[in-house]
Amino acid sequence: MSEERDEPMSLDELAAEGDEIDFDAQAFEEVEALKAERDEMRDKFMRALADAENMRKRSERDRREAENYGGSKLARDLLPVYDNMRRALQSSADAEKDANAALLEGVELTMKELISVFKKHGIDPIVPEVGDKFDPQLHQAMFEAPVPSTKAGEIIQVMTEGFMLHDRLLRPAQVGVSSTPAS
Repeated sequence: MSEERDEPMSLDELAAEGDEIDFDAQAFEEVEALKAERDEMRDKFMRALADAENMRKRSERDRREAENYGGSKLARDLLPVYDNMRRALQSSADAEKDANAALLEGVELTMKELISVFKKHGIDPIVPEVGDKFDPQLHQAMFEAPVPSTKAGEIIQVMTEGFMLHDRLLRPAQVGVSSTPAS
């Protein structure tokens, strides 16, 4: 007779004691079916876990993009305001500066505040210089003209500055580009 045990005996232990083991084919099939079901559930669980992790990463990426680029439409709408203020400051003649000193100072302060707000929200100007090489990733060619003493593809005039929103182009700088000079 066997001793009292807390754990059930293994099949090998039962066979060693000489007890007859009756393997029921139906019970064996049920165990195999349960193992298959367990494996299927484990696979579904792992897939659901992976889907949940992918969803978490996607929503984190979407949140970051919304935070960084959500205001791009508003920023794009403010760029003409910036352009008009810049034109107003550039168009004032020296004779008018004395007469309109207070007005010009107010426009300059407003312009500085607008630039400060742009910087705060990751909007940086693209300011090409005459003579720089044309970059189609940052510049928009408004016209092309043959200009003596220039190379083809050099910027010959800057109409408006461009702007980047973090690492995305908000608006390209509008420039005139030199074509191959006529001989």
